[in-house]
Amino acid sequence: MNTKFLKLRATTEEDLKIISAHLQDSITQSKNIVNLKKNRIFLIQFNRFMWEDVEKGVFRKNKRILSILKFENVLSVHSKNLNQKKKEDFLDFLAIESKLLSDKSYQVILHFADDKLLKINAEVIDCFLDDQGDPWETKNKPKHDIFDE
Repeated sequence: MNTKFLKLRATTEEDLKIISAHLQDSITQSKNIVNLKKNRIFLIQFNRFMWEDVEKGVFRKNKRILSILKFENVLSVHSKNLNQKKKEDFLDFLAIESKLLSDKSYQVILHFADDKLLKINAEVIDCFLDDQGDPWETKNKPKHDIFDE
């Protein structure tokens, strides 16, 4: 298989926007989210839709791949509308938002569908997106209805 795997690193807010674009329409479950407080590392495993492959041509097949999103130098993690006891619930990833705080640390918010979010406070932006294993074909291509009401 001639697949080029993503291995991206973000150290700026602009870099995070690139990672966010690659993660759009990824899915995960609560059981795939880990906060290693002692190590100050936050990890999420996603089934990432490979938009970069679809954009190469009309006749390409839709694919997903396992990807790990990792944040280092994490100070704290908080969630909103996320029931961590429901480990099997699916989360549909939307975007990453970030901002520099007054103490020069960063707040990074991971937005999911249904107003679910994870808020990561970190000393600096030090984020990695790393594809794992081989991609697989999927029949479904994510669609966005702009005028959904």
